[in-house]
Amino acid sequence: MSLPLVRIVTPYGAAANNGNWRTAARWARLLHGRYRIMVQADPLPGEAPPAGAAGDCLIALHARRSYPAIRAWRERFPQRPLIVVLTGTDLYRDLPADQEAQASLRLADRLVLLQDDALRHLPVPVRRKARVIYQSAPPLMPAERPASRLNCILVGHLRAEKDPGTALRAWALLAPDLPLHLLHVGGALDTDLAAECEVSMARDPRYRWVGARPHAWARQAIKRAHLLILPSRMEGGANVIVEAVTAGTAVLASRVSGNIGMLGRGYAGYFPVGDAQALARLVQRCWNDAAFHRRLARKCRARRALFTPARERAALLRLLGEVLPGRS
Repeated sequence: MSLPLVRIVTPYGAAANNGNWRTAARWARLLHGRYRIMVQADPLPGEAPPAGAAGDCLIALHARRSYPAIRAWRERFPQRPLIVVLTGTDLYRDLPADQEAQASLRLADRLVLLQDDALRHLPVPVRRKARVIYQSAPPLMPAERPASRLNCILVGHLRAEKDPGTALRAWALLAPDLPLHLLHVGGALDTDLAAECEVSMARDPRYRWVGARPHAWARQAIKRAHLLILPSRMEGGANVIVEAVTAGTAVLASRVSGNIGMLGRGYAGYFPVGDAQALARLVQRCWNDAAFHRRLARKCRARRALFTPARERAALLRLLGEVLPGRS
């Protein structure tokens, strides 16, 4: 008997180099050998797909953007399982008002959340469908880091949800004689934010924006940093946190649900959304207070067990075993 075919639909392809695509590609690798996997980078067309290419189960990333695929699947295959993976913009922006995102939740047999704090943001009637699956990354051996400076990194394409402006304003507040450096990795999706980055580079040589870089390059840069800076306004469950934690890099993050669900409620490295002064104080404290920096790193190490590929694969197999009993 042939292996079940699982179709994974994501609104973004490999060229986007973003979290949705990396999740789809990673899940395809983790499920290989137990399932046949077809990753489709665009929503399904309005017409039903050919029966031979349809698959036994659909996993759709992004409730709002993948709604055309979700609706087409449910209309064509009302008895076949449908899993919807919720992103940050789904949970924290779209669900209260967007009818297509709400419909995706109703149509789904299962919902996947990427961190545990997200559950309280789901409508109560659909919470029974939800499963938490933390993302993962292979661990990296920590790099030697210089003691003469504090190297920080911000990884994320330039868009409003990632709020890079808060980090830029924080660096402008730091005394210019302090060796506090920020490497910024991410493509220029917003021309106004790109112009702001260019101005900041001209003003402060400690800040460097290098644009988009391959994923492997970014992971090595995270590994060499003392701190990952994550100022996002919303996150579904940032894979960049996973990549920092599994490389031994501590995190300073905005206090939003998606980050709390990844790092824990008692983590000391949070700052209020958009608060550049609070971020600047935390960065300077990490430079001045080695014990505080070590405490952050220790708390991050304690979360590492959540983010292993083996754990993510086991959770995916349990999920598919629920919706495809006897087929996995």
